[in-house]
Amino acid sequence: MTTTNVLDLPGVRPVHRIGFGAMQLAGPGVLGPPADPARAEAVLRRAVELGIDHIDTSDFYGPWVVNELIAKALRPYPDGLVLATKVGAYRDQHGGFPPLGHPDALKSQVHDNLRRLHLETLDVVYLRHTVDRPGITLQDQLGALVELREEGLLRGIGLSNVTPEQFEQAQAVTPIASVQNAYNVFDRTAAALLDRTAELGVPFVPFFPLGSAFVADSRVRGDQVVRTIAQRRGATPAQVSLAWLLHRSPNLLLIPGTSSIEHLEVNSSADRVELTDTDVAELDDLVPEGTALEQAQ
Repeated sequence: MTTTNVLDLPGVRPVHRIGFGAMQLAGPGVLGPPADPARAEAVLRRAVELGIDHIDTSDFYGPWVVNELIAKALRPYPDGLVLATKVGAYRDQHGGFPPLGHPDALKSQVHDNLRRLHLETLDVVYLRHTVDRPGITLQDQLGALVELREEGLLRGIGLSNVTPEQFEQAQAVTPIASVQNAYNVFDRTAAALLDRTAELGVPFVPFFPLGSAFVADSRVRGDQVVRTIAQRRGATPAQVSLAWLLHRSPNLLLIPGTSSIEHLEVNSSADRVELTDTDVAELDDLVPEGTALEQAQ
């Protein structure tokens, strides 16, 4: 990982533009413990060794499993490590993510994350904006997180799964540290929001930067255009896709996830892949901005 490829998380600290998404450290379907907990802990320790200083997690990964793995593997936490988590949903018995948006529930979830991560302050808390009962507004939900920030329990407030309109509404309530929506070389439905956050200097963290973690073999690895460019550059398809994201906008902050040390090492070096203008143009042409591949076909 290069040392100069750094982006500031407002209200938190600068971090390298390639972090780590910890969701895949849980069991299949992000439910239950991994088959090999020691291996999951080794992935986390290796991430820190590689210079990764931004780990994205949530108490509803597992549920609870991933946060407990992080605490076991990395405590005492190294100086400068940013831990970001999400609130606003829970796991049901079917593996779904039903909303849990009442302000009191959001506060309780923040405290749960603090306890399982063994922290006094969370660096970033993303509000996964959903409404589970009438009358609760985005302003109400953000107000609960602002209260916790004033108490010193969190530093930055982020948003996840929001529309451009909701982002603007949130900005009127409190400064937003970062936004986390789906975006990758094949899914560009959030392009308008990405461009708006870039205008304002707000980091945009694309979840599923290599495609959905719930699909065994991502489209990225199988697409012929991506594979051809990877061969030209002596890189992997995953590295090419991540390098394209880094090129797409200077405010993109990546959190590719994996349960493999090998894939972790490959992903973390994607900022060393130098795409040519031709490479970028070919990747740009895969999907029109504002659409996903399924919509474009």
